[in-house]
Amino acid sequence: MARTRRIKLPTLASTVGTALEWYDFSLYGTAAALVLPAVFFPSGDPTLALLSSLATFAVGFFARPIGGVIIGILGDRFGRRQMLFVTLLLMAASSVLIGVLPTYAQVGVLAPTLLVVLRVLQGLGAGGEYAGAMLLSAEHASDHNRGLNASIPSVGNAVGSVIATAIFFLFQGVLPQAAFLAWGWRIPFLLSIVLAVAGIIIRLRVTDSPEFTAAVASRGVVRSRFVDMFKLSGRRVPLAMLMSIAPNVLSYLPSVYALTYLSTVVGAPAWIGLVGIIIANLLKLVTIPTAGWLSDRFGGKPIMIIGSVAGAVLFYPFFFMLNTGTPVVIWAALVIIFTLCCDMTLASQASLLSNLFHVRVRYTAVTFSREITGAIVGGTLPFVAAWLTAASGGAPWLVCVYCGILCVICAIGTAFLPSARKAPETDSDIGIAVIPVANAN
Repeated sequence: MARTRRIKLPTLASTVGTALEWYDFSLYGTAAALVLPAVFFPSGDPTLALLSSLATFAVGFFARPIGGVIIGILGDRFGRRQMLFVTLLLMAASSVLIGVLPTYAQVGVLAPTLLVVLRVLQGLGAGGEYAGAMLLSAEHASDHNRGLNASIPSVGNAVGSVIATAIFFLFQGVLPQAAFLAWGWRIPFLLSIVLAVAGIIIRLRVTDSPEFTAAVASRGVVRSRFVDMFKLSGRRVPLAMLMSIAPNVLSYLPSVYALTYLSTVVGAPAWIGLVGIIIANLLKLVTIPTAGWLSDRFGGKPIMIIGSVAGAVLFYPFFFMLNTGTPVVIWAALVIIFTLCCDMTLASQASLLSNLFHVRVRYTAVTFSREITGAIVGGTLPFVAAWLTAASGGAPWLVCVYCGILCVICAIGTAFLPSARKAPETDSDIGIAVIPVANAN
């Protein structure tokens, strides 16, 4: 029976939360490229307005490590499930409030200031959401299905992105441009509350991770310090940070910057890129579980290395295909990078991270290693790519070199990861304070 019911209820419940996370982040990324420059950053220089808007996209990523570490520490102490309710509410509230913000024309500089504040709050919540969802899924699964179940929350990325892009595309398509810029863009942000309610209802039916519950039952609640993560993990943390580079590059280059590139350099209508993102994300419903299954069968390391190296090789063909301006060719380019290459890295990342760290510090270690890299690489990528394109006179070759080097670094870091988690030191060996179960509350 355990082998036939391969995808478990906690995995599906976790996926709903990641769908909200990626709905919010995909929606913001799309809006940052196509709407927010005009609404919050009006300027006589379109490039300056775009860079200002993309900078707010990066701000959310720099907030994610802070939120990830705080939520991770609390999640290692009180459980994954409780923290996932916190992250869900924080992200939904931030997105809804973005949807009711006044514009620059109404309140001046206060508008972008409030936007940045809400983007920070959104980043704080998102910093702990995916890691908690992935760990809850993995820790409920058996060893031979761990990679598959750990990868499924990444399907939530695709579901959230499809819903966000489709709703954004719908309102942009049916409303006059003036009406869309005046109020239509707000509706997709306000709809975040629907996914949040669905996520809370589903997660109420799920118990906490068996591994975490067993650890608490045997040793009590651990009041670990941040430094204990490094004591228990050693070189695994910096290597995990390197291993997390390619998933960020292969996600945000096609899903955020490609929309900007198609609009400002190629001159393609916005609908072409948006439809391509929808197609690529729909295919992820198949490719992510497949990559997770491959990680169970062959190991996460080779799958991650193949996806990273393939991306490095295919970046120039990717931009060559975008430059044709032909919808079908553009869609194929997005599928190659954003679906095939990216999904190998996303699924294998989940498989590797869920096995890499001691259960006592696993939530903290996963959020720290993943979100620091996300801030440095993923958050800045659209901004850096736009700057490199402008510096090269509209040619994409500098972007290709930059992203290719990042993916090669990821492959090298992955190659040095331990193949399996060794038995770490006990809690008492490193001086972690343990609260007896009877006093845990």
